[in-house]
Amino acid sequence: MTTAGDGDRTAGARAAPGGADAALAALGAQLEASIADLESARERVRELQALRAEGLGWREIVPREKRPLIVESVTRALDGLGAVGGRFRREEAVALHDEGETIAGIGRLFGVSRQRVSSYLQEHVQVQGERAAGEDPGR
Repeated sequence: MTTAGDGDRTAGARAAPGGADAALAALGAQLEASIADLESARERVRELQALRAEGLGWREIVPREKRPLIVESVTRALDGLGAVGGRFRREEAVALHDEGETIAGIGRLFGVSRQRVSSYLQEHVQVQGERAAGEDPGR
């Protein structure tokens, strides 16, 4: 059963700028960039496979490889997704908690421990404090 206060809190959380909505938008943008990086890496894998099929050795191929290297593209995609995905998970946990979900309930939804959810909430408070102090939290 939802009370008027609960409905107001939920509607306000949905309309509030920043937080989980901003993190979701950043995740979407990062996914697009990562897909482009990975598609480029996949094409480069095919090129390398063709060169190997022609009998070229690695010592001939690698020095002529175009940038970014396959490993650079994959690393950039994984690092970007890890950072932005972590931010989204933290902000999503905060949004759920702000809307009345318990820490244990968030843990069940995310498949993590209550302690991990508490950590997400504490990280959020820390990042907000760093932003308020004018520091760059790097997240």
